[in-house]
Amino acid sequence: MLHARLLTVLAELGHTETLVIADAGLTIPSVVERIDLALVPSVPGFVETLRAVLGELAIESAVLAEEMATRSPDLYAQTVRLLDGRQVRAIPHEELKRLTVSARAVVRTGETTPFANFVLVAGVTF
Repeated sequence: MLHARLLTVLAELGHTETLVIADAGLTIPSVVERIDLALVPSVPGFVETLRAVLGELAIESAVLAEEMATRSPDLYAQTVRLLDGRQVRAIPHEELKRLTVSARAVVRTGETTPFANFVLVAGVTF
């Protein structure tokens, strides 16, 4: 990973702390650190950002908006596959937005697919 600030946040995340990977439109609370990667619509994409984060961070589980399964089924299937058997919990989008307040940081992508937001729960490597 090349993004210095994101790499630092990933290294500092403790067990059960959360990191949000968000689409370009998710409201980010002002009390949460914003790591803005968005350049133009769709760049970088949600999947490529998730893949990069998964390469650097042990993930215990994830939370997504239940609307993602019906409104963006292809993206839903792709991201659940990337999580490779980890526990994934679906909750209403409004509840997911409330979870962002307690996140360590929100990583904003350029993704424009509806409901492309995941709350990742940090795990441990031992």
